[in-house]
Amino acid sequence: METALDTVFVNSFIDGVLDPAMQMLGPVKDGGHIVANTAPGCWGPMITPCIKGGHEVTQPVYVEGAEVGDAIAVFIKSIEVTSRATASGNDEPVEGRFLGDPFVAARCPDCGTLNPQTVIDGIGPTAIRCAECHADITPFVFTNGYTMGFHENGTVGVTLPRQAAEEIAQDGRAYMATPQASIQNPIVTFAPSDIPGVMARMRPFLGQLGTTPSAPMPDSHNAGDFGSFLLDAPHDYAFTQENLDRHRTDGHMDINRVRVGAVLICPVKVEGGGIYLGDMHAMQGDGEIAGHTTDVSGIAHLQVRVLKGLQLNGPILLPNVEDLPYTAKPFTEKEKQAALQIAHRWKLDTVEDAYPVSFVGSGPTLNAATDNGLERAAALFDVPVPEILNRATITGSIEIGRHPGVVTVTFLAPIEYLRKVSLGELVIAQYG
Repeated sequence: METALDTVFVNSFIDGVLDPAMQMLGPVKDGGHIVANTAPGCWGPMITPCIKGGHEVTQPVYVEGAEVGDAIAVFIKSIEVTSRATASGNDEPVEGRFLGDPFVAARCPDCGTLNPQTVIDGIGPTAIRCAECHADITPFVFTNGYTMGFHENGTVGVTLPRQAAEEIAQDGRAYMATPQASIQNPIVTFAPSDIPGVMARMRPFLGQLGTTPSAPMPDSHNAGDFGSFLLDAPHDYAFTQENLDRHRTDGHMDINRVRVGAVLICPVKVEGGGIYLGDMHAMQGDGEIAGHTTDVSGIAHLQVRVLKGLQLNGPILLPNVEDLPYTAKPFTEKEKQAALQIAHRWKLDTVEDAYPVSFVGSGPTLNAATDNGLERAAALFDVPVPEILNRATITGSIEIGRHPGVVTVTFLAPIEYLRKVSLGELVIAQYG
């Protein structure tokens, strides 16, 4: 193995399929840093049929010392949007232009080529053409879309009128700051402008961040909701439910709390972990209800730390304090004193010392995702699911990451539980 590096710089991307056999970058030292120039997710790859995964994420990085059955804590140090504009909106698949799944198996409606190369001919929703026969090939169109320009100070964006959208469309890669190694078509080429004049606050986060699954899997389907599209699929990446649950790592979360200051703890299912990232968004409310939000290019700085023997079924998130539900925020000294007064009045010697923790759950529906997150928490702490139900109800919350099926199950966990699984030090460092 090569000498591990203090910092690994990433400016290369995969073709949309996360494969444990692919070559990884690095290795990066345990405790080292990853700095990546990410490409936009969602819409750009969705209109680029040769990308087979629905997104275009970074080439994974090997983390020194990470073995199957460990976990990797990823500290998000910084996220900087580099795009000056983007486009997004609600999608509609175009029948006849894909085999089973438009994210994975786009097919030319005229020559029948699967995952064809494309060329851009002009601007607008018919600009993406098959390189073989020049047919209109895009497997998705907008039902309602917008082009958004960003302020240079990174605080707000505004949706633009048609003339401005068409001007941006003429030089899409430059406005979106698409990395040189990226092969996606810029979605601003479509020049959507259905809702001009909408102002939105920017708070960038990573829609994709995680570890490589233990079987080849389209990157956007590395979670229980989009992953359900792979069940008995007619293309090369079909899964059974049992195999999907065993191999996925839930790296595609679209949880808006995966931002600067947060810590994401990821399961290791292949040697070296294979940290990858992408699908940076400029802003998003809970749920990504339109199916898509403002995909942007950007620079992300991460620090990684191996947690030996911490065997997880899915990610754990330690959000920023301000992103926690009210009921899950760490208690003040004044609140603790009041609780002790109640305890002593009723002859109880002490109260729990507890800290926030968010378990990511995913599934084909929000109910299934909630059950998944509850079960993951109960399994890690070796307690009954009904106990987690109670704790999440009175000391936490269930929050939507992505509709239809990614959630966080957040609650205050007793420090004894956290120390038992070697998370005490990390959680105390995050919340003080």
